[in-house]
Amino acid sequence: MLCHHAADVSDYKSPDFDFSEALRKNTMNIKQVIPLLKQHHCDRLLLTGSVFEQGEGEGSDNLQAVSPYGLSKGLTSDVFRYFCAINGMRLGKFVIPNPFGPYEEFRFTSFLAQNWLQGKEAAVSHPDYVRDNIPVSLLAKSYARFTQSLESSAGFTKINPSFRPESQGKFTQHFANEMRKHLSLPCALKLNQQKEFPEPKVRINTNPIDPQSLHWNENAFWDTLAAFYIQMFRSDKVS
Repeated sequence: MLCHHAADVSDYKSPDFDFSEALRKNTMNIKQVIPLLKQHHCDRLLLTGSVFEQGEGEGSDNLQAVSPYGLSKGLTSDVFRYFCAINGMRLGKFVIPNPFGPYEEFRFTSFLAQNWLQGKEAAVSHPDYVRDNIPVSLLAKSYARFTQSLESSAGFTKINPSFRPESQGKFTQHFANEMRKHLSLPCALKLNQQKEFPEPKVRINTNPIDPQSLHWNENAFWDTLAAFYIQMFRSDKVS
């Protein structure tokens, strides 16, 4: 099996993201690579997708791509599906929603933790967006299981792992409650009234994950995440 996770993510949040160049890089030499894989007895390919692609998951705005980056990921998926099909190779697609956890890129949950560890209140400007947040360790276990389930016969298999499909306001309150327990801090929170929706209001995945079947320990995840935030954002360690 070849697991293909790499993608062009240069300035991926920009509306000027070059989706056509990203598609070129993401699929470079695909016409040569897939037949070579087959010659070397590799009969399965696993591609990482995004819930922000066109046509993925469930949500509003007719499931159009959330951004040019999302568009490039969807087009990449189409190209891989075509060339795997004509070469008789099994293609698996693992669609990632909103992961968070240790070693995360500085985004929403890191912003919250940084404010709390600095003794500040964290204000949430987009509480009405509905997203699908998933701990990265649970996502990894789901990915590992999916790889093991892929058949070697030609065809297409997809999974859209889902864990907490809810408003960002509700997720943030849950996140704050966990951080209060694991950081022993107030974790003050303010949910602002959301007036603008530059992104689709709803975009979530569709296949609920059973944490117990994956032997995932949620409390251990929060312990590890709190320790990571302390190391990242505070020099005097919180007990």
